[in-house]
Amino acid sequence: MKNYIFIILIILCVFNVTAQNSASAAINSRATIIDPIKIDKTVDLDFGNVISAYNPGQVILSPDGSRVAFGVEISSSMPGNVNPAEALVTHGNNNYAITLPEEFTLYNQENPNQILTINRFTVKPQEGNIMDLIKIGGTLNLEANQVSGTYTNSSGFNITVSYN
Repeated sequence: MKNYIFIILIILCVFNVTAQNSASAAINSRATIIDPIKIDKTVDLDFGNVISAYNPGQVILSPDGSRVAFGVEISSSMPGNVNPAEALVTHGNNNYAITLPEEFTLYNQENPNQILTINRFTVKPQEGNIMDLIKIGGTLNLEANQVSGTYTNSSGFNITVSYN
């Protein structure tokens, strides 16, 4: 009988030692794919007609389309085409950042040595659900006695949108 008890104790010890030496769990995984952010220009930036002066000056075009002149004049009777730039951003209801250049140069079509610079860009988004219309203004800088003519830059300036 002692032998049976001894054998049972040995068997119990063996089972205890090897009873639980590993465990596992099932892990689920997933990925969510979102649409890439997209931007499409709808309207170009146009400061309209500006009257040069003997002193340097500026024309500030707001994203709402209003203009203010300092040191130069703008004509209300002959404003020309005045438009803030517009672009449509498709963002799928995700947050994003807008990046504009520090400065952009326009060249006189008849005399490319004559330039104007645009800086201090301003942006106003009109928020939607998955698309926003953004309007862009800026400051046009004129030299004293700026040479008359049409100033443009066919390369355009870049506006970049990226998800946060």
